[in-house]
Amino acid sequence: MKQEQEHFKNIPGWGIDADADNEPTYPMKNYTGDDHQRSNWDRPALQKPSVEVLHSNERPTYSAAIGETVPPTGLSGMIRRYAFQFSESSYGHWLPLLLADRINVVEGIADDLTKGKIPNIFAERGWNAEWKYNRSARIQKMVIAAATVGAVVALSQLKKRIQQK
Repeated sequence: MKQEQEHFKNIPGWGIDADADNEPTYPMKNYTGDDHQRSNWDRPALQKPSVEVLHSNERPTYSAAIGETVPPTGLSGMIRRYAFQFSESSYGHWLPLLLADRINVVEGIADDLTKGKIPNIFAERGWNAEWKYNRSARIQKMVIAAATVGAVVALSQLKKRIQQK
């Protein structure tokens, strides 16, 4: 080990935190010396999940603390379960999670409507604030959306006319 340290001494900053007497964060941090005694800590007890919790297939266990407030449900939950079959380094993991987030928004609106609550989509999406503080961008987005909807309608009408001939 000593030989290895000698080998890397020519690298600037190498092992700067190895010497407890040369603590680089002193006095910014209240130095107690415990930073150099971390190798003998006891892992905290794992939280036992009471609902389905998805976790990476690259880890054999859950983290010590897990979130249980929103278990995967519905179509978005099915997509999330599918996504967690893949490695976190692949598009097969992240793209389905993005899709599941978008679907979960629609599921949340549908859930609100079934409970008799009318969601205030304008406020929840931040459109009121954008109208107040960034009106030109809000107008630009509305014009683009209207043009897109108009183009889709025009193309569908054109397709109907062509099919009728």
